[in-house]
Amino acid sequence: MISIKSKSEIIKMRDAAKLLVDVMYAMHDAIKPGISTFELDKIGHDVIKKAGGDAPCLGYAQPPYPAATCISIDEEVVHGIPRKDKILQPGQIVSIDLVVGYNGWMADAARSFGVGELDPEKQDLVDTVKACFYAGYEKAILGNRIGDIGAAVQKVAEDKGYSVIREFVGHGIGTEMHEDPQVPNYKTVRRGPRLQEGMTICIEPMIAMGKADVYLEEDGWTAVMRDKKPSAHYENTIALTADGPEILTEMKF
Repeated sequence: MISIKSKSEIIKMRDAAKLLVDVMYAMHDAIKPGISTFELDKIGHDVIKKAGGDAPCLGYAQPPYPAATCISIDEEVVHGIPRKDKILQPGQIVSIDLVVGYNGWMADAARSFGVGELDPEKQDLVDTVKACFYAGYEKAILGNRIGDIGAAVQKVAEDKGYSVIREFVGHGIGTEMHEDPQVPNYKTVRRGPRLQEGMTICIEPMIAMGKADVYLEEDGWTAVMRDKKPSAHYENTIALTADGPEILTEMKF
């Protein structure tokens, strides 16, 4: 069932989103060659705890996710587990995926960054996944359907020669990390539910240079491109309002 939020509930989600943005800025500012993903995760978790927030990813699902944030590198698409021995190297793409809880409400966002300067191919991939998000966002207007978002995302990615990951999709969000509806990043046979005022959803394209095939590492979480080619991820939590879609987790990048 799709949860429709009141204006006062969306205000509460804005508070969670504001904290998420603070966490993402702190983690982004710490990205440099030589830092471990474990250290980055600790920076993010410390900001969450200091503000009185929650890290819903920690202990989530089975096997229980063991960290506060997801940090994936290059061919790792999503859900990379932070580790002390995973050290960032110059020229890598590092994707940070955050869920933050605050006073019972949640926000979710992801960004792909370069560790130092990226080569032109990787930079184009990172730029394109952001463009994919905004193509979907522009379709997130009242009266459209969920499928219109995915079709727009897919077109931008494939027009640039990239593949769209299909195993992972966007989703509704509110008091739970994952709520109805699912928000695919590709065109579907059925266009899905109609977009209504008060819906809060996450649009999160994941694209890759190679084929869209992925597999899970033995840790049960880290999703990796089978051909080992780089991937990128971009996500925001948005609220659908009478004045158009509002990005709750808007940032400078």
